[in-house]
Amino acid sequence: MWNRLKFRLILILLAMAGLAIYWFVSQKPVGYTDRRQVLTTTIEQENELGLQAYAQILSQEGENVVCSGNASSCSSLEREILERVQAIGEDLRLAAIAYEDELIASGEPVEPKARDFEWTFNVIQSDQPNAFCLPGGYVAIYTGILDVTGNFDGEVTVEDVVDLDKLAVMMGHEIAHALARHGGERMSQGKILQVGQIAVGVAGGDQRIMEAFGLAAQTGVLLPFSRQHEAEADKIGLELLVRACYDPREAPELWERMGTLGQGQKPPEFLSTHPSSERRAENFREWMPDAVSEYVARGCPALSGR
Repeated sequence: MWNRLKFRLILILLAMAGLAIYWFVSQKPVGYTDRRQVLTTTIEQENELGLQAYAQILSQEGENVVCSGNASSCSSLEREILERVQAIGEDLRLAAIAYEDELIASGEPVEPKARDFEWTFNVIQSDQPNAFCLPGGYVAIYTGILDVTGNFDGEVTVEDVVDLDKLAVMMGHEIAHALARHGGERMSQGKILQVGQIAVGVAGGDQRIMEAFGLAAQTGVLLPFSRQHEAEADKIGLELLVRACYDPREAPELWERMGTLGQGQKPPEFLSTHPSSERRAENFREWMPDAVSEYVARGCPALSGR
């Protein structure tokens, strides 16, 4: 009995060691930060998956895609919203290219992506306060987020797309995820941990061991990385914001507003994929002096008094 348990323990340790080695050799520098990330996918693979997912989402949304070819009508408000989202998107696209060029020129290990993305910006009619950017530069803004980034009065009107700084904060954050390849990283992490879970389960000969490994991986690896991705996207998005000459000071208030959604029904931060809205607002306040200095140094329009 003891010999069998010892043999299984050795197999589990070998499986864990092999997993750790595979994790280590699959790491590459993020480039935008000093962190290294696990990647087993290529940029081309990620972009292709991004395009497939984007096409599927737009197809499912159908006439909810504002002013699309499938839409039966396009109101003046919808056209105004779409045009302004696309204008912000173009500003951030140019900012992303400029930021990558600066980093590469300074010797940072950044793989150029922004120039090659097939940047696409769509608006989806939905009460959901959401936005995303898939690998490849495929962006969608849900109209439900426009009130949060606008005048926050409970309804979406043209007034919500007059002051565009908070919307630019949100879009910059989502674009930053794609630039930093967070989608590819999550896929790679999941693939490696799934292989590890199976290997540990087979070596241990017990379903409970495999389930315990899966839970430990979720709470000890995937959730912390998810929160790190969000904080990283906040910082990279802020860099895009100042290069596109949008007011970076709007960022803390945006995340404070986000924290009020859902009537505060959120899991503890250690069980969440996102940092708390309060922490994100605090991070932005810490970064703000440098962001404002960069904004001024780039000759952007003078910031209004606050």
